Formats: sequence, structure tokens, C-alpha cells
Amino acid sequence: MQILTPHVYWAQRHGDIYLRVELSDAKDLDISLQENNTLQFRAQGHGAKGDNEYEFSLEFLEPVRPEVNHRSTQRQVDIKIRKQEERWWDRLTLQEKKPLFLAPDFDRWLDESDAEMELQAKVENRIKNLKGFDEERMPDNKGYLFMYNLVQFLGFSWIFVNMTVRLFILGQDSFYDTFHTTADMMYFCQMMAVLEVINPLLGLVKTPFFPAMIQVAGRNVILFVIFGALEEMQNKPVVFFVFYLWSTIEIFRYPFYMLACIGTDWKLLTWLRYSLWIPLYPLGVVAEAVAVIQSLPIFDETRLFSFPLPKVLGHSLSFSYTLQLYLVFMFLGLFINFRHLYKQRRRRFRSRKRKIH
Repeated sequence: MQILTPHVYWAQRHGDIYLRVELSDAKDLDISLQENNTLQFRAQGHGAKGDNEYEFSLEFLEPVRPEVNHRSTQRQVDIKIRKQEERWWDRLTLQEKKPLFLAPDFDRWLDESDAEMELQAKVENRIKNLKGFDEERMPDNKGYLFMYNLVQFLGFSWIFVNMTVRLFILGQDSFYDTFHTTADMMYFCQMMAVLEVINPLLGLVKTPFFPAMIQVAGRNVILFVIFGALEEMQNKPVVFFVFYLWSTIEIFRYPFYMLACIGTDWKLLTWLRYSLWIPLYPLGVVAEAVAVIQSLPIFDETRLFSFPLPKVLGHSLSFSYTLQLYLVFMFLGLFINFRHLYKQRRRRFRSRKRKIH
């Protein structure tokens, strides 16, 4: 008989590799894993070239466990292999060029983010079963998160619309009274935002604690210490730019999370939530840095928040020195959060049409 290669379709999860060999009425199956991490397959059956002997080999990208589970049906041979380490592979084979007989199994195919969601759902269901979970007694955390995001969305929308309307009516004159017209609502929203630091600690959301703490603490320093404590800063145009950038980001972020609570995904809103931050977040940090720099001479002159020192060293240490150090940490926080947001975006938008090897 002529030896031929069957059509093979593959998919993966974090811990498993799935192969589907298009070979009906297969017999004399010989499936084994070699020491060089290569799967050897040989069988006789009816494939693309009729009744023949078919064989193929695949050297996997990373180590797999020696056990091979397979099941033969009248239409195909299904093979399941466990990965040595539970991690996502960029491709199936060690060689970069995809074998001609290999193709994705779209019936099983998931990208990395979808596979993570599937895995998480399985883990949650397993935990519920182990604990004798009673659905009716579970507190409705999604209802709380939905209301929180709704309130924040309405608050920042009010700020954004107020500032936009005043800009169109008054032009540049609106720059100078932004604080007096929107500060109360901004105080409310930023005090509410403290919950975004508490929620991860209580396990209500999956957002990492540290990035949330950096953003909330950084904004509150600008709002309460720089703008709120210094009347001289409240009439400066930089207040307008800081508030406008903050609110522009949040009017897309909060409705995205709000709809996620009810299992709704709007593609345009998702794209805006994961894309607008790329220009707006660095611009917001630059605007905050400008506000800090403008406040330095005011703190030096007023001695507000100065640290008392022994008479030998002087009367007091100006708070401006603390703010200069804070500027360094501000840009360090920019790097940390930018990296975190970039990873979120890459995970969300990992192309389903990426190269499959």
C-alpha cells in the first residue's frame, strides 16, 4: 500500500492538546510519543486518498506528558495529550513552518482569552460543587458592581458634558472656572473610586490591587492636595485639562464594566475602552505633572503642609520637596499601569486570525 499523510486538525487549552485525524474505519492503530517529544501516528483506514496506510509525526513546541489518550470512531481518530506545563503555546510544532497536513480545528478552537474564561468557569463550578454551593444564598455582587459603575458613569458624564458645553459657549474663558463648576461632582466620584481599591481585596473583581491603588491614590493627590488645598491652583487652565482627560477616559470605561456585569459586549465600546487610554492616559499624567510643577512655588511660599525641623536644621522643610519626589513615582506609576493596560488590551484583542502552526 502507498503510505500517505492524513488531514490533521488541532486545538489547545492551557493544559491540553487536541488532535482530530480524518481517518474513518481506522485499524491497526499505532500511536506513541518518542523521547524527542515527537508524536508518531500510523494506522490503516479510509482517508483523503481512499483505503491506505496513513502516518504522520509532530514534534511539539514544548514538552508533553507521555500518556496519550485516543478514541477511534467510524469517521475519525481523536487524540488528547496533556502538556507538561499548563501554559499557552504560540504554535503547535517546534518547527516554525506549519506542516501542510495540519490545520486548526475550528470546532474546538478558542483564543487564549476565551480559553482562560472557560478554564475559570470550570474552576468556579468545581469550587461550588465541593462546597455544596447554594446559588440562592450567594450575595449578588454583580448587582452591586453594576450600580457602582452606573453611578460613576453618570457622575463623570455630568462632568464631561458640563465642561464640553461651557467650552463651546465660553471658549477659553471656561478654563479658569472649571474647578468651581465641577469640583463637587469630581470630589464625589473620586471618593467613590476608593471602592476600586477595596473591591479586589474583597475578591469582588479580578483587577489587580496595585494598579488600581496607583490610579486612585494618584488622582486623589492631585484633586485634594494640589487643587483642593491651594486656592491659587483652582483658577489655572491645567485644572480643565486634568478633569477633561479623566472624564473622557471614564465615560467609556465605566459603561464597559457596567455592561459586563449583565453579560453584554458592545464591540465599539470594547474597542474604545481598550484603545482610548493609549493617548489619553499618558496625556493625563503629563497634565497632572504640570499641575504638580505649578504648585511647587505656591507650597514654598505658603509653607502649607511643611514638615517642622529642629532649629539647628531650619524652621521647616517645604512640602514641595515631597512633591518633587512624588513626580518621580508618578512616572514610575505611569510605566506600571501602562504595562498592565497594554497586557489587558493584547489579551482582549489577540487576533483569532493569527498565524496557526
